[in-house]
Amino acid sequence: MSSLYVDKRGVEMRLDSDAIAFFDEGGRIGTVPTGPLERIYLRGDVVLSSGLLGQLGKLGIGVIILSGRRAEPTLFLPRSHNDALIRVAQTKLHLDPISKLTLSQWLVRGKIKAQLKQTEDWLSFRISDKSALIQTKDMLTRLLLQIPHKPDCDSLRGLEGAGAAQYFKAYASILPESAGFRGRNRRPPKDPANALLSLSYTLLMAEAGLAAHGHGFDPAIGFMHELDFARPSFACDIAEPLRPIMDRFVWKLLSDQTIRARDFSYEKDGACLLMKAGRERYYAKIEEPLVETRQRLNAMLSALRVMIREAASVETLSDHI
Repeated sequence: MSSLYVDKRGVEMRLDSDAIAFFDEGGRIGTVPTGPLERIYLRGDVVLSSGLLGQLGKLGIGVIILSGRRAEPTLFLPRSHNDALIRVAQTKLHLDPISKLTLSQWLVRGKIKAQLKQTEDWLSFRISDKSALIQTKDMLTRLLLQIPHKPDCDSLRGLEGAGAAQYFKAYASILPESAGFRGRNRRPPKDPANALLSLSYTLLMAEAGLAAHGHGFDPAIGFMHELDFARPSFACDIAEPLRPIMDRFVWKLLSDQTIRARDFSYEKDGACLLMKAGRERYYAKIEEPLVETRQRLNAMLSALRVMIREAASVETLSDHI
């Protein structure tokens, strides 16, 4: 077990030697050893001791707090990587327009290839109307050819946005009608599919932030995503090519009816939220795609460490990607 999910109001977590002890209403209700843990997700009114937080940081265990009904994430990062030179190199390449564009092209190419592969997988299923999937496959194939010709990051982001819009048209065509999906919406999500996508992307972003920090990068200094106050732009960058993993996961949850429309509630502003019973089934399934995500993140960041360290000593990144 590498991840621990705690979604119980009023539970208290305490350090107990090499384990986490759980208490509810003064009574001990369970124990989890810290040895296998890499991250802990907390949702609800959970109490932690300062001693436990300190030990988690020492052990390199990240803590992700999902606050409020909308599950807004806050990360408590473990001890950072000791190699500060990678952050210096990352900043140097962020400030170089050619290197910034080259790395952004690499990221967008990875995302569109992943969307194309997922679209092709869906085309292999027995679906009566495949027109949206065929159109998406054709468009994504064309967009891949256009990436090297985009002169700047703004035009590249426009290409990525056009691909995403077409991709979600295909996504709408393969989801069950009960998902209520007519296109991507968020802040707040207004239908079951978007509610699950938002939650899944939140967890993906948390994983990307933890992985970036663990590999010695600054999660805030991005390439494809511009700097913005309180935005982890680099974590956003490396999460983009992995979003189709979560798209596939949400599609499967809804298609096999692991989660149904009755598992959601609606607030006055139209926000669609996954209720507690649905969250329990969701957390029971999410670890499988997150394992794939972590493996992909580690491979991507290991490659980037080599490329960025080498490229920072030359003029641009173009010879390394």
